[in-house]
Parts: sequence; structure tokens; C-alpha cells
Amino acid sequence: MTKNSKKIIIFSSIFLLGILFASLVNSHYYSKFENPMSLNSLFLDFSSAKTPSNFLNKEDIELYDDKIIINIKNASISKYASTGSMEPLLDENSNGIRIIPESEQDISIGDIITFEKNKDLIVHRVIDIGSDEKGTYFITKGDNNSSSDGKIRFENIRYLTIGILW
Repeated sequence: MTKNSKKIIIFSSIFLLGILFASLVNSHYYSKFENPMSLNSLFLDFSSAKTPSNFLNKEDIELYDDKIIINIKNASISKYASTGSMEPLLDENSNGIRIIPESEQDISIGDIITFEKNKDLIVHRVIDIGSDEKGTYFITKGDNNSSSDGKIRFENIRYLTIGILW
């Protein structure tokens, strides 16, 4: 390993630690005003979270010197409202890549979905999947919210977020 390589690795590690620290401080700051919870509960919430499903294969991504092409069939771009429910992951400056799910099997715990409730479109994470006498339901919650949205049925789900760009 060259001397420059070691410097790059050290700088990258310090940079990533700085981003992590800033994110935690920012989350703790917002939690005091928007959603009261201790820093300890913040760690508990994230430690139990499941990451979204992987929808892309390496073959779907083409890397060039001047651009990146991501091949996703029937995708669209989404923007988000500044509600704070999905901060720090999503805010009004985020761009999402979304698809229309074809079946209930396309959605997993940890995925971020857009669903309609009371004529509003809501973007939250799936935290549980269950079944009752009416069939399959999804329990969702904003990452920055303290309570869930209740049972969401597949017919109310409009989009499945498969990527986020800032």
C-alpha cells in the first residue's frame, strides 16, 4: 500500500465518522423539538430497523466516465414534502426512484412505500406485514414518527421506492 493510499483511507475514515457524528447530532437536535425521545431510544429504533430490499443487480448499472445509467423498467422519479416524518433519510431535497409494485410479494419489511390514506399520499417504511380476515396488510411508520399508520392494504399502495438520490 502506498503512502497516498494510506492517507486516502485515513481521510475517508475520518470523513465518514464526521458524517455519522453530524447525523446523530442532527437527529438528536430534531428529536428535542419535533419528536421528543432520548438519544438512547434513537439508537434502539435504528438497531431494530430492517433495510429495504435490493432491487438492482450489478448488470442493471452502467458506469461511464461522464455518467451512470441505471436500467429500471417502468421507473419514475418522486419528490417529497417537508413533513419531517422520514428525516434524515428523506426531505424536500431528495429524489426517489420508484416503481409500481405488481403484487404483495414485491413488498418486504424495511421497504419504503407510497400509499394513499384519506386522499393524501404518504411515504413511510414498512415495519411489519400480517394477515387477517381481509387478507394481507402492511404496517408502516415514518422513521421519525413515534406511532405507526395502522393497517395498509395493497390496493392503497401506489409506489415502492427502490432508490434515493440527493
